[in-house]
Amino acid sequence: MDFTRAPQPNLSLGFVPHSSHSSQVANDFISFGIDSSFRNSSPRLDSGAPLQLMEQQTTTESKNMDLNEMNAGSMDLNEESKVGGEEDEEFRILGHSMSLKRRRDNSSSCATMDSASSHSLTKRCHIEENRQVQSLESRRQAVRAWGNQSLQAADSDIFEILEKEKRRQYNGIELIASENFVCKAIMEALGSHVANKYSEGMPGARYYAGNQYIDEIEILCCQRALVAFGLDSESWGVNVQPYSCTSANFAVYTGLLSPGDRIMGLDTPSGGNTSHGYYTPNGKKVSGASIFFESFSYKVNPHTGIIDFEKLEERAVDFRPKILICGGSSYPREWEYSKFRQIADKCGAVLMCDMAQISGLIAAKECASPFEYCDIVTSTTHKSLRGPRGGIVFYRKGPKPRKSGMPSNQFDRCDKYDFEEKINLAVCPALQGGPHNNHIAALAVSLKQLATPEYKEYMQQVKKNAQALASALLRRNCRLVTGGTDNHLLLWDLRNLGLTGKNLEKVCEMCHITVNKTAIFDDNGTLIPCGIRIGTPAMTSRGCLESDFETMADFLFRAAQITSSVQREHGKMLKSFLKGLENNKDIIDLRAQVENFATQFAMPGQDL
Repeated sequence: MDFTRAPQPNLSLGFVPHSSHSSQVANDFISFGIDSSFRNSSPRLDSGAPLQLMEQQTTTESKNMDLNEMNAGSMDLNEESKVGGEEDEEFRILGHSMSLKRRRDNSSSCATMDSASSHSLTKRCHIEENRQVQSLESRRQAVRAWGNQSLQAADSDIFEILEKEKRRQYNGIELIASENFVCKAIMEALGSHVANKYSEGMPGARYYAGNQYIDEIEILCCQRALVAFGLDSESWGVNVQPYSCTSANFAVYTGLLSPGDRIMGLDTPSGGNTSHGYYTPNGKKVSGASIFFESFSYKVNPHTGIIDFEKLEERAVDFRPKILICGGSSYPREWEYSKFRQIADKCGAVLMCDMAQISGLIAAKECASPFEYCDIVTSTTHKSLRGPRGGIVFYRKGPKPRKSGMPSNQFDRCDKYDFEEKINLAVCPALQGGPHNNHIAALAVSLKQLATPEYKEYMQQVKKNAQALASALLRRNCRLVTGGTDNHLLLWDLRNLGLTGKNLEKVCEMCHITVNKTAIFDDNGTLIPCGIRIGTPAMTSRGCLESDFETMADFLFRAAQITSSVQREHGKMLKSFLKGLENNKDIIDLRAQVENFATQFAMPGQDL
């Protein structure tokens, strides 16, 4: 570098205000203003032009530059300047070689951009856009394909199990009193798109939007429920949201009682239901009704199998339940609702009926109706009703009937039933969330069928078949609790044959006959029951008549004979008893006969 003092030119370096032409230049560029006295010794520069000051590298510095860094760039400095719209201008200041970069304005840069680069950039943009569109479309197609798969394609494991269950139902004889076969229309409703909708709350007061059509379904279902049982909407209300009858019963307790309040129902070994409250002989509480409320049971007469109303009244007056329950799971005779009403009034209890087993018969007027006497009526929606699985609650509303001797002007708010709000709030939100809309839609279908003459004929045949089966078993010296039946079910007492219900149930199952073990009223408990419960609705739904149930009675009696033979040889204990069933020739022969018989009858709603 030259250190000789030279005449100092009059240079002025500083920020110069930009003109309109230079307003587009970034603020970090430096502008030079050069005094006119120095014009002869330096190139002329336009005053106020935006310039970038850079010190030019020396040859030595250039040689020392890392070659890898130079190659890493996508273009060299000069190319980058051209693309960026810049041009270099060299000059010397105070003996130093300097380089000025002048940035062009945006309009001129765009105008001079290389056309090939512009085309390449546009092409890349189009390719990227197409790639994004294709990606979105492929994702949509994947979701669409996943959503439209059949069960067989989506889950072959479940499909195969369901197919095996279908064949089991078709090949066998279904005699469980709590089971039935629904029609195709109900199965379509159960598998419909309304299962997608969440509708927590009551019609017109949902917690979610988009329920206008769900409301229509539920309202229609409630209307049909009242029509099916001949009820006036001014005097009765109904809730169709419970998931089961047990849920419906517990909603009644929750709505009307406080924890620890008293309820009273039929003893489970006497034919009652555990949801009415039950303790095992050692005092264990086996249902929520007994855990959260104090329950006390009444029983049947051990000699007749009929409810002992004298003892019932005596117990009820002493116990003072807040809810007295009639109805049960295994009671083959009529319920005398008028006697229950008298006892409920005497002890100040609400009278509730659980008609789960006989609701279909009641709707068809083939059984006595509880609605004339009871305050609240609950039920399942399958069993004899032949609908989808679920529960339902009917409750009185409006003014209470005036008691004899009470002046008509003494009506006030206390003389009106207050069940509606309490029960509805207990169902939701106290005990349940959103209802199963597919079940409610299917229930609406079944309730419509209840009002038809064909359904009444069906229930009449159910009763005829039950009586034919009972008569056939009695002719074979089998013992039946109460000596017969008034409805669709009967209880086979096995004690005179020396059999346990569990062992006979197992033999029947191996022969493709399904029944269920049950307790008999003077059993020591339900763990080793000595009875079998049998019902006729399911096989009646398949088209069986009285003569067909005569044949089924013969199958049942032969199964009992096989059970007795195996018990004599191997004992009653289940482990040793099961060994005697392995490769049993009598069971194999009976199973073949049962299958040949059962496959004569079609399955409702299925192509079999």
